[in-house]
Amino acid sequence: MPVRNDAAFRSAKPREKPFKLSDGGGLFLLIQPNGAKLWRLAYRFDGKQKLLALGQYPITPLTDARLKRDAAKRLLSEGADPSMQRKSERLTARTSRRNTFKTVAEDLMEKFKADGDAATTLKKKQWLLDFANAEFGNRPVAEIKAPEILEALRKIEKRGRHETATRVRSTVGAVFRYAIATARAERDPSVDLRGALITPTVTHRATIVEPNAVGALLRAIDGFEGQPTTRYALRLAPLVFVRPGELRKAEWAEFNINAAEWRIPGTKMKMRRPHRVPLADQALAILAELREITGGSKYLFPSVRSWYRPISENTLNAALRRLGYDKSELTVHGLRSTASSLLNESGKWHADAIERQLAHQEQNEIRSAYMHAAEFWQERVRMMRWWASHLDELRERGRVVTLRA
Repeated sequence: MPVRNDAAFRSAKPREKPFKLSDGGGLFLLIQPNGAKLWRLAYRFDGKQKLLALGQYPITPLTDARLKRDAAKRLLSEGADPSMQRKSERLTARTSRRNTFKTVAEDLMEKFKADGDAATTLKKKQWLLDFANAEFGNRPVAEIKAPEILEALRKIEKRGRHETATRVRSTVGAVFRYAIATARAERDPSVDLRGALITPTVTHRATIVEPNAVGALLRAIDGFEGQPTTRYALRLAPLVFVRPGELRKAEWAEFNINAAEWRIPGTKMKMRRPHRVPLADQALAILAELREITGGSKYLFPSVRSWYRPISENTLNAALRRLGYDKSELTVHGLRSTASSLLNESGKWHADAIERQLAHQEQNEIRSAYMHAAEFWQERVRMMRWWASHLDELRERGRVVTLRA
């Protein structure tokens, strides 16, 4: 039982030497000559006399000191040393403070770099992480809860950026999963937010899929009067339907004309996997003409300003605008959808062969491994030849023929 009340501890005056005021059960107040009053608990563990600091009076009042004493006694009864428990808790707290969300996110970004992610991809991921870092970047990752994340995402949604909010949630989830894998968190709270965000309106890239309209586009490209390199890039784009960045950065060293094949290295691909493109005769003819113009450059389509850099990412879309195609009607990236739609509608080709040629990533891991192993190469070679001939047919459908009298 306590032997003193709070008034006794409050009124105790310092002396020339430290002295103790006992409260029972090993708890006492150590009063220093400078006036500091410190709670201490004397106990024995494994036959050794030990002391445990329980706080400073009156910041830690008598009632709290007694609660801490009782908690320590419970640990002793369970065979645990209260001092070691305290050290463990402090170590955990220090580790938690060091392992902030921002720290884990930086480590994850380093992993992405080591994995070979493209600079543009890394830039986009960092941009998304910056939204989260501004809100809870300095918080211990293991302490962040779902409502805290949701509050940050709501701020993004209020600006009408629903797609960005969804992508930030996904990126934040990747950080938590990395924290779990590296023993810095136990769960991913972002999974609790599924269904909590406003569903963004999906805006598909503008494209043309009506056959006669495709033919008109091809004829318009044939009549393009701008830079020759731009015209050749526009002519080649429908025949290979790669992503715009892969097309504009194409290098002559990647082409095997004898094998009629374009090998794009994984470092240039969105999914970081090497990709092969069969080249139909029509594509080879374009390349033969183009080599006469840009064969001295590293790139097929060098910039007008510098022979050592490819055309800019806006060049081809700007050329489409000059041809009269608004951005709501068509983008260069939309030519991939044109090819996908018409190839699937033809019913001549296996859907997996089309997807493999588009270099799409299968979401299911097992199926992704299957798709990667199954190249469908021979079928893709036949498909790309058929596609080039089909484009020729579409181009000729609406061509005006002048009849001689």
